[in-house]
Amino acid sequence: MNVTTVPLYQAKAEFFRMLGHPVRIRVLELLQDGPLPVRDLLAAIEIEPSNLSQQLAVLRRSGIVSATRDGSTVVYALAGGDVAELLRAARRILTVLLADQQHLLAQLHDAETETDTA
Repeated sequence: MNVTTVPLYQAKAEFFRMLGHPVRIRVLELLQDGPLPVRDLLAAIEIEPSNLSQQLAVLRRSGIVSATRDGSTVVYALAGGDVAELLRAARRILTVLLADQQHLLAQLHDAETETDTA
């Protein structure tokens, strides 16, 4: 049997591609606080049910979320705590990046103000 192994960097790239949709990120953020039924996800995200269903299917296939049925209600949950930690890390990184951009923007604004008054 010839099994092709995927290099780790490629697996990571595919993982981040899977995360690369705003609705998927929002779903993961919402699920950080605990499992939610689809109706609550729909209310929080305000998108078409078919679009949410597609994005949930991607997350489910990747194994990052799990789904359980309670009667006619489907409830989604994070499959592990590491996802919440990844989202917190992303928030920390973005905070630093945006702070740096804000600093640069302030410098540009100051330079523009100095040019205008000169």
